[in-house]
Amino acid sequence: MLIDSHAHLEMRDFDKDRDRVIARALETGVSHIITVATTIPDVRKAFAIAHKNESVYVAIGIHPHEVKDISEGDYDEIRSLAKEKKVVAFGEIGLDFYRNHSPREVQLTRFRELLRLGKDLGLPIILHDRDAHEEILKVLQEERNGQWRGVFHCFSGDYDLAREILRMGFLLSIPGTITFKKSFTLQEVVRRIPLEKILLETDCPYLAPEPYRGKRNEPAYLRNTAERVASLKGLSFEDVARITSLNAKLLFGVGEGTPKGKIVYPIRNSLYLNITNRCSNHCTFCAKNASYIVKGHDLELAREPSAEELIQAVGDPQRVQEIVFCGFGEPLLRLETVKAVAAELKKKGARVRIDTDGQANLVYGRNILPELKGLVDAISVSLNAETAEKYQRLCRSPFGEEGFRGLLDFIREAKKFIPEVVATIVEMPGVDIEACRRLAEDELGVKFKRRVYDEVG
Repeated sequence: MLIDSHAHLEMRDFDKDRDRVIARALETGVSHIITVATTIPDVRKAFAIAHKNESVYVAIGIHPHEVKDISEGDYDEIRSLAKEKKVVAFGEIGLDFYRNHSPREVQLTRFRELLRLGKDLGLPIILHDRDAHEEILKVLQEERNGQWRGVFHCFSGDYDLAREILRMGFLLSIPGTITFKKSFTLQEVVRRIPLEKILLETDCPYLAPEPYRGKRNEPAYLRNTAERVASLKGLSFEDVARITSLNAKLLFGVGEGTPKGKIVYPIRNSLYLNITNRCSNHCTFCAKNASYIVKGHDLELAREPSAEELIQAVGDPQRVQEIVFCGFGEPLLRLETVKAVAAELKKKGARVRIDTDGQANLVYGRNILPELKGLVDAISVSLNAETAEKYQRLCRSPFGEEGFRGLLDFIREAKKFIPEVVATIVEMPGVDIEACRRLAEDELGVKFKRRVYDEVG
């Protein structure tokens, strides 16, 4: 299911067919819509729509176009309106130096006042930024007290701006313009930032995606935006829907929660097996240090699943491209389970891959790779550094610097028993990527793959 994180259903563009518009959204898989009121009268209209439709929630704020008309009493009224049950955000507020319907100095003054009000209300903030990148960042930095919680709606900046915004704690919301052929800058941003930092929106009735460009936009068209994001990220539509919906849930509190402890979970056209949360190493960069959520799946296990449970959960393995032992832990710590499950899956025609830290031979005190022959088609081994000292500093092997030497020996041995061996590195600051490539390809004679530092899965 998709969540439209920014719509304007209260606008008169929808007065003649609003119910049908909401029904079409539900039919196309949009489970929730946040309608963003831009004036106090519009807030009341938005409440009427939300009370009538379970799937609609409300954000309250005053658009920068309208701030020239703010009175002191308006702030008191916003405080009162914010107590309504279906209010999930404060905004949109911000700066618009493209049209300047309100004078710039007035916008800057009111923006600071509204930011402070939003912080007092404790709601996530929805920001409007048009042709005011430098000014809005300056205000946010000056008004900052810890991390912000909110989203830059209809993001229109470049990758450098996106990085700065993410550092401040905001998410980015991607509109239908991502589908436009010449939307090169926004497409680069989407390719390069983690999907876990992205929301999807229509901003309807504006900014309809292709092939509806130039027509009235509506929440049902959010699917087109999601499909374009999926193609840019090399993910499936289902991945994008699941992840961005979870992002909206975590920020705004709408939608259903994510089931904990998934033992089998899809990403792209692969099926991953989460068989343990235990690890050999204790990597400094491991995403598990902050959260057990990977690509919209919560992988925190209450207990480790049995081989029988895993086989049953997989079902027909040929419905996917490959089965991957990975999860959020070191799968080879459960070597016997891996062997039992892989043997059954191979009987059913599965392609099997293992993602490992390469410490298993040190853990067991023997060469376990012959035991995987015929059971495993590919193995990805986390190299992550070019020297023993750097590896130990980043990956914190329980075997000290011997862990790196054991890792290299593991890769050499893997080539003898497993058809495809890939050495991977996470692009951590300070890691010499080219030195790692030479080590993998020239010295160890295996394939090499680099992984983005801040994106898991």
